Amino acid sequence: MNKSIAISVLLLMFSMGSNAQETAPTKTEIDPTKPTNLYTQVNASLEYQSGKTQNLFGVRTNVQYALNPDNLFLVELPFLYNDKTEKFGIGDMRVRYFTAVKRNISKSFIAIVPFADVSFPIGSYKNGLGTSSWSLAGGAVLGFIISKKLSIFPGASYVHITKPATNILPETSKFSSDGVGFQFNASYVINKKTFLFVNPTPTFLSTNGQWKTFWSGEVNLNRIIIPNKFKVNAYWGPNFTTDVHILRLGATMYL
Repeated sequence: MNKSIAISVLLLMFSMGSNAQETAPTKTEIDPTKPTNLYTQVNASLEYQSGKTQNLFGVRTNVQYALNPDNLFLVELPFLYNDKTEKFGIGDMRVRYFTAVKRNISKSFIAIVPFADVSFPIGSYKNGLGTSSWSLAGGAVLGFIISKKLSIFPGASYVHITKPATNILPETSKFSSDGVGFQFNASYVINKKTFLFVNPTPTFLSTNGQWKTFWSGEVNLNRIIIPNKFKVNAYWGPNFTTDVHILRLGATMYL
């Protein structure tokens, strides 16, 4: 049932985006050092997730389609193996939509980009590949130029996580969670072809009136191999609260 809902919603979102904007994106010089720049691209990475009781291995792919320079859809789907359950399959699917409502407000204030973010629980929780909960978030990212090498992209979002599927998890909390998530992404240009993202991402969630803070972040080192076409990256995504660490080696093709 979850898979059919996910596919239906995904098709609806693409249909809405296509009706809203039919103009094909123009070819421009690609600057991937600024995450508020929206480009059509295909990303694939090898992934390892270490946890307290289980580890996951696999491949994560995401496709980003820019309707135009100011509107973009992202669809992400992992294929994972759980070493505890010894099961392989798809994980939870993620769909995001970005729209740049304002650009070049001033010389240093370069963008306001609202976004919507939905995770679909299509991965099997029983097999250790999914969460069994929907995750919904909506917010905005701002872009600021600090210097020729340093830019920052702070953001905030409202977060709602549905209660776990009780037919799968009868002993777990039967309450949904609500809260707010933050990002403090900094982009640093090391040289003409190499740049680094450092992004603390704390989240504050309330479940049945009890608040909990999740301290997490991202470190993403990127190297441009072919300008405007191809880059590679190494990623570390720690969640210090749950003691889960994600490592990825990936590549991006711009279309």
